[in-house]
Amino acid sequence: MTTKIVTLGEIMLRLKAPGVERFFQSPAFEATFGGGEGNVAISLANFGLDVAFVTALPKNPLADACIRYLRGYGVDTRHIQRSGERLGVYFLEAGANQRPSNVVYDRSNSAIATAQASSFDWDAVFDGAGWFHITGITPAISASAAELAMTAVQQAKSRGVTVSCDYNFRKKLWQYGKTAPEVMHELVQYVDVGIANEEDCQKSLGVKLAEGDYEQAVTTGELDAGRYEALAKKMFETFPNLKLQAITLRQSFSADHNGWSACLYDGTNFFLSRRYNITDIIDRVGGGDSFAAGLIYGLHTGMSHEDALNFAVAASCLKHSILGDVNLVTVPEVQRLMQGDASGRVQR
Repeated sequence: MTTKIVTLGEIMLRLKAPGVERFFQSPAFEATFGGGEGNVAISLANFGLDVAFVTALPKNPLADACIRYLRGYGVDTRHIQRSGERLGVYFLEAGANQRPSNVVYDRSNSAIATAQASSFDWDAVFDGAGWFHITGITPAISASAAELAMTAVQQAKSRGVTVSCDYNFRKKLWQYGKTAPEVMHELVQYVDVGIANEEDCQKSLGVKLAEGDYEQAVTTGELDAGRYEALAKKMFETFPNLKLQAITLRQSFSADHNGWSACLYDGTNFFLSRRYNITDIIDRVGGGDSFAAGLIYGLHTGMSHEDALNFAVAASCLKHSILGDVNLVTVPEVQRLMQGDASGRVQR
């Protein structure tokens, strides 16, 4: 029997321009909710696991709707603190072809940005928990959110809970006087399973092989797996507490066409996943979160490291076909893709 999984972070109102329109090309937005750790929680609940999401939300009808949204997917919301003045918002303009997607944040002084670590009941939060997940987004929001994130990982580790962290570098957020490496270097010392994309190790933690490596890989669509193995090994040297380091490998040919794969290093073995050629992308926002959820699911349910990696990549591949922040696929659908059925034929 698996134990409870806990995630902590900010969930926001997501306002997306319709289709692939520019902002205010038509006077409408598609309103949903989204945010890294909340996305992971919903994915894991969809996979049938017991998962709780911890955050702070104000006492207003928008936040009430957000909680109903989480509960609708089976996420435990009992530990959400009702405090603060506002729900954070992000605006999304979906890219197409050579025009990239664009995100505008409106989350200053949101409820999570002003929440205090001492106001959470950590004994209750981690009661029955075996896994805790956080991202590098939360410590970027504010100094108090960074303290909240640090307290959470320390509380998890003190109880023997496995800690995973998606390093998620967000350059638009680090505005309160500290750099990402200053904060994240300390936080990652409490992490067992690290998750990153091409740039996160370097921008979030300052761990790099050569200046501009990830930029060249992203813009040319050429990825050298050996370089990522070396980067993963360097992460282990820098953070000897790590037990696993996963790195997603995205080849961005255009906003609609990506190559998608990942690698995983466990200190001894280096695994490279199957690569998927994803065309006609519906929504790539939340792709990294769907990978994190898939990896957590695989590891938490006892898959081998290699199988967990391939489950995560297949799950996140399917996420690119789903509109919205969250991955709404099931375990059998992921397994079918893992087994080679990528035909997209109608299931009757």
